Amino acid sequence: MIATDEASLRRLLNGLPGIDQVGLERRAATLATRSIKKESKLQAIDMAISMIDLTTLEGADTPGKVRSLCAQARRPDIDYPDVPPVAAVCVYPDLAGVAAEALRGSPVGVAAVATAFPSGRSSRAVKLADTALAVEAGATEIDMVIDRGAFLTGRCSAVYDEIVAVKQACGSAHLKVILETDELAGYDDVRRASWLALLAGADVIKTSTGKVSPAATLPVVQVMLQAVRDWHRLTGEYRGVKAAGGIRTAKDAIRHLVAVNEVVGPEWLTPERFRFGASALLGDLLRQRRTQLEGHYADRDRIGGT
Repeated sequence: MIATDEASLRRLLNGLPGIDQVGLERRAATLATRSIKKESKLQAIDMAISMIDLTTLEGADTPGKVRSLCAQARRPDIDYPDVPPVAAVCVYPDLAGVAAEALRGSPVGVAAVATAFPSGRSSRAVKLADTALAVEAGATEIDMVIDRGAFLTGRCSAVYDEIVAVKQACGSAHLKVILETDELAGYDDVRRASWLALLAGADVIKTSTGKVSPAATLPVVQVMLQAVRDWHRLTGEYRGVKAAGGIRTAKDAIRHLVAVNEVVGPEWLTPERFRFGASALLGDLLRQRRTQLEGHYADRDRIGGT
């Protein structure tokens, strides 16, 4: 059993191998140039659709907007019923009940952001209440944000304890832990934060809230994939990665799928182990899918359900 006091956590995290930045970015650039065969592209598009957390996280969100998003999540393209549903719909906690009702009877999950998203600046009591609100309303997944201020000032045990507490508050709901990687100091910090979240019980580690830029870059996602790969080798447990923020095109999504396959292997090419957090990605995936089937580029206005 790993000791989780401050000194022990610091020794463990600071003892992780350093990141070779040049090598990491070179490999990410190489993976980004990989192409897939034309006959495999439709399969890759459908896989990416099935991995999306279809997201709306705006102050102007309404129950009607959430219901419309849920209808799209269940049947992304009304003209093509063979298009798979997305993995989940992601909303604020106060709208989780609306999403749960709209998605009842479907395989689509209800994800809710919590813990004073996106800043994470609140008391632990408020963060736990935020989580409980979402779970009680029907959320099956919770996306929490870590206290980046605590992490960056070396208070690793505070971050660890908070993740543990939120995990307990989740009950049977899965916990995704958002690192907000653009606010960390570099790739070494991304690795340390990934391991800290995994040690604390994260089911999935997530790049970003989507409120900062850049967010889900290929090098950052590669570091997080390496963390879950090494965790699996150490413990035998599968943990997932969610790439969120800035992924808007089918080309972007396929590049990430190639990285998943190359870094951790095909066992992670499932919605349980890899997700995209996106609001605009689905539309381009559906357009590219129609292009594959119909032989010409599909106009945005012709795509049902978007």
